[in-house]
Amino acid sequence: MNDKYIPGPNGIFYRKSGAGPAVILLHGFPASGILWHNIGEELSASFTVIIPDLPGSGNSPLNTETNISDMAGMVNAIMDHEGIEKAVIAGHSMGGYVALAFAGLYPEKIAGLSLVHSSTEADDEDKKKTRRKSIDLIKNGGKDLFISQMIPNLFSPAFKQSHPLIVKHQVEQSLEMEARGMINFYNAMLTRPDSTELLVNAHFPLQWISGFDDNIIPNKKILGKCHTSGINFVSFYNNCGHMSMLEAPEKLTKDLKDFINYSYHHQQDYHE
Repeated sequence: MNDKYIPGPNGIFYRKSGAGPAVILLHGFPASGILWHNIGEELSASFTVIIPDLPGSGNSPLNTETNISDMAGMVNAIMDHEGIEKAVIAGHSMGGYVALAFAGLYPEKIAGLSLVHSSTEADDEDKKKTRRKSIDLIKNGGKDLFISQMIPNLFSPAFKQSHPLIVKHQVEQSLEMEARGMINFYNAMLTRPDSTELLVNAHFPLQWISGFDDNIIPNKKILGKCHTSGINFVSFYNNCGHMSMLEAPEKLTKDLKDFINYSYHHQQDYHE
């Protein structure tokens, strides 16, 4: 993978590999683009793969506060910089919110949209209260405690038992994120609008990936929305929580490949 950086008030770092139709992989919280590394390597055999570090994570600085739409604008800046006219965008969790914002702002640039353990719904009041409590904890020096409790909850019970070192490694990686970046991401998620209406008139296919043991985005949320758009690819994974790129990488890679190929080779069928 080639490391690249676009300078600016909030410069954005990304990795590029492969050749062919473009796919952009957006990470969730509290992670960086490294979360997609293994999946990206597999996809790069057939596609041009772009994996950004969203501002405040990995190698991308956070110089000013950014919201979800700002992050979508940074994805657009990467596409313009690379001369990419259209891409399939796959967003994990928070990355899905950025992907949805991108689809709303730049619909002509979307070949397909994959929501990996993500949702179109805005936070309800209970979720907002929970996020605000977490922000207060992080502000008061509780970042490490927050991460050590949050990350294991992202995995299924079976995976935590069988792969404790992978869970431990993800905790260690997440601890590298600065408190300021974490707070910015939580504020961005807390204030994002509902994107469900976007799907009604979507001119691109949708993919939905969910784990049966996902405690963050329950299956019922996916089942309630996955029929909204005209064409939907839906996959539910057994013994998988919120982290299929680590818990079920082979399944996720295959499903993404199938969806990306469909998005690029059957668009004419979709519009007829």
